[in-house]
Amino acid sequence: MKHDDTYRGGAVTVGGPPAVRELAAATITKVAVGPMNNNAYLLRCRATGQQLLIDAADEAPTLLELAGERGLSAVATTHRHDDHWQALGAVVDATRARTYAGRYDAEGIPVPTEVLVDDGDRIRLGDIELVAHHLEGHTPGSIVLVYDDPRGHPHLFTGDCLFPGGVGNTSNGPAAFASLLDGVEAKVFDRLPDATWVYPGHGADTTVGTERPHLPQWRERGW
Repeated sequence: MKHDDTYRGGAVTVGGPPAVRELAAATITKVAVGPMNNNAYLLRCRATGQQLLIDAADEAPTLLELAGERGLSAVATTHRHDDHWQALGAVVDATRARTYAGRYDAEGIPVPTEVLVDDGDRIRLGDIELVAHHLEGHTPGSIVLVYDDPRGHPHLFTGDCLFPGGVGNTSNGPAAFASLLDGVEAKVFDRLPDATWVYPGHGADTTVGTERPHLPQWRERGW
């Protein structure tokens, strides 16, 4: 199976068509939902057809239509902020999907979390696997998820921890910013190659290599 060369990672629009990326073992579909223009990502294992949704942010009918007749095996919530789980209850009720969230954010998500995720935990989806990393600063228990494509480069789903141009909002002050940036440096930039594709919780995608040269600037400006 050839990799899809048409996916460009631009911002998708609420009410607009999803963007689909075809990989050797997985399909990644990106859609924008809700008043906060959140990204939600559907991962499908090509071998088994099992599907995982990352952030049931809003517009349950849109997300359920995206999942289609295959339904969902799991929903992973990247963090506790309410714009990332508005549709979670309805989606889980409709699909009986298993719920995953970071251990330290689960208490802030009103839909019960069946699997509490710690740093380094793995989420299996058929024949593919995602590795979770805990990052503190945007929220106490944010997680990012890495799918390391065995026939290509890694794919990193960052929620609101990393965007084009900087890390996520850390309104709790300098200590929260330092914690998030330190974590992003140690667990993303120090571990993953420049080719790693970054799928954020809002807006357009980026790559680790695109953002890497700007780390000193982010630290100096403090946001």
